[in-house]
Amino acid sequence: MTEVQHLTYTEDDIQVLEGLIAVRRRPGMYIGSTGSRGLHHLLWEIVDNAKDETLAGFNDKIIVTLYKDGSVSVEDHGRGIPTGMHKSGRPVPEVIFTTLHAGGKFGGGGYKKSGGLHGVGSSVVVALSKWLEVEIHREGLIHKQRFEYVVDEDGSEHVGMPVTELTVVGKTKRTGTTVTFLPDERVFTTTRFDYELIRDRFRETAFLLKGLRLVLIDQRGAEERREEFYYEDGLKSYVAYLNEGKQTLHPIVYFDGEKENIYVELAFQYNDGYAETLVSYVNSVPTNDGGTHVTGFRNGTTRVFNEFARRKGFLKDKDANLTGNDLREGFLGVLSLQMADVQFESQTKDKLGNEEARTLVEQIVSEKLGFFLEENPEIGKLLIEKAIRSAEIREELRKQREALRGDKKGKGAKKRKSISEKFAPPQYKDPKRNELFLVEGDSAGGSAKQARNSEFQAIFGLKGKPLNTEKAKLSDILANEEFRTILEVLETDIGDESSFENCAFDKIIIMSDADVDGSHIQALLLTFFFRYTQPLISAGKLYIAQPPLYQVKKGGKKPESVYCWDDSELEQALKKLGRGAEVVRYKGLGEMNPDQLWETTMNPETRKLIQVRLEDLAHSEKLVTVLMGDKVPPRREWIESHVTFEVGEDE
Repeated sequence: MTEVQHLTYTEDDIQVLEGLIAVRRRPGMYIGSTGSRGLHHLLWEIVDNAKDETLAGFNDKIIVTLYKDGSVSVEDHGRGIPTGMHKSGRPVPEVIFTTLHAGGKFGGGGYKKSGGLHGVGSSVVVALSKWLEVEIHREGLIHKQRFEYVVDEDGSEHVGMPVTELTVVGKTKRTGTTVTFLPDERVFTTTRFDYELIRDRFRETAFLLKGLRLVLIDQRGAEERREEFYYEDGLKSYVAYLNEGKQTLHPIVYFDGEKENIYVELAFQYNDGYAETLVSYVNSVPTNDGGTHVTGFRNGTTRVFNEFARRKGFLKDKDANLTGNDLREGFLGVLSLQMADVQFESQTKDKLGNEEARTLVEQIVSEKLGFFLEENPEIGKLLIEKAIRSAEIREELRKQREALRGDKKGKGAKKRKSISEKFAPPQYKDPKRNELFLVEGDSAGGSAKQARNSEFQAIFGLKGKPLNTEKAKLSDILANEEFRTILEVLETDIGDESSFENCAFDKIIIMSDADVDGSHIQALLLTFFFRYTQPLISAGKLYIAQPPLYQVKKGGKKPESVYCWDDSELEQALKKLGRGAEVVRYKGLGEMNPDQLWETTMNPETRKLIQVRLEDLAHSEKLVTVLMGDKVPPRREWIESHVTFEVGEDE
């Protein structure tokens, strides 16, 4: 890491920009959602503040504790929030926790490098919690203050109301801040924190910040769970962890560099796969949607590899340059930046917007990678030959597709009946409205074709279980009839990111039976989309349909019918309809007639869809490798740890 600059952090470093009340009204604007993702975003905001103390060189430990009452605490061993009076006339902690855009990250005196976006984190957490307590260890004293969401008898709200003064409650020999809060169930659809999600985030943070020890404690069960994370080798350990279970082609490459106060670390290792995986961070905050630093990395690597290939004679003067997609097949790497004045493109911090990062990252990566290839020509040769083979396969398949499609007007195309007999297209071409259903089996496919609104809904019936793309070669995937048809229907091409921006459908919906085979089909399709069409997931276009599990019917003068998606809904329906109610258990989509399938699963007004999102790219990468890859022991270990096997009655 770069040399620590010992900065001052005092009351004068806190700046106030604007008020807070709007957070409670529209929480999604600040935390992305009011579901599990938004809930955990509250925790990440407080953890990011503790990580900023580490980036500033003052903190070596973070402890998160999950309590039985649903609250959570974040403890760091940093400098502690300043406890004096702010120039506004209030104590600094009160300003930080009750004023939007108040913090030590605006004036530049408190932090040079920070994961915070606009400094709204602490106040947003207060606004969306029932209560929050802060305990500060600083200058030999322990200070505490409590904030609550209060509603008066007349209905007026007080968001983040200080219900106690900032009070000295004891003496201390250490420094640091502990924030404890209870999320408000009136805001969130769930208020239960996910232990595994937090554990995975802690693991990646330990990889990114060498020297930081992270402790996770869960007191909610019968027995306390506790795990610690600490890695001396940082990003090299991270790449080894992500590539575990894959056949790697060379030792892990690591380099770092700094230009104009932007510190860049990169570790990578190619495997024998065909997908590119780049996990990127800025000030240890994951940037799942990439940004300017990722663009700089890709520009730099593409240029340096092509220059190396020409210098060594792998590419002749008449040969076209290798594309970035060819050069990064099988690449798995971690890119980490530390920089001041971070500009993210949203409050959820998914994409870096700093233009200077593009140029500086490209310069550092070009310089360091070029030097590495000159010192390790055998590795360079291996990777260039892999890229050339990839380019040859893509070119051959491109020619095949063009032969089928013809030119832009369709002239010269080979005659054929249709894209596929299994595909029923929509009547109108409307990429902003049209939906593609990927349906399991002939029976369900036929029912779906009758049930759909043919104006904007297309159906593609799958032939049994798709190819496992985690184990298959790229040539086999591109030659596979089903995946080739899906790509053609979507009007996209693997490796052509611009094609994903012009996808022919607004929603791609996986619709399979609610059984083991249906779940397996979902997993196989999700693996394909994750590995080869990830921009569609990032754009929010991929969904999983949720057909009902039950229908509860009751005859009589006024027949009633209720659809149920889980056992709790079934129980409620049985109570509602009372004696004489009949339960129909749907084991497959084909058991529903077209009207029922439309009403429950395909009608945009009444259906339930699960949107597939990339919450954590590194975790998704690891999970796909474990569950869909060649190695049996890791898969068995995961299943034994996550699946409960019970003896049940045969139906």
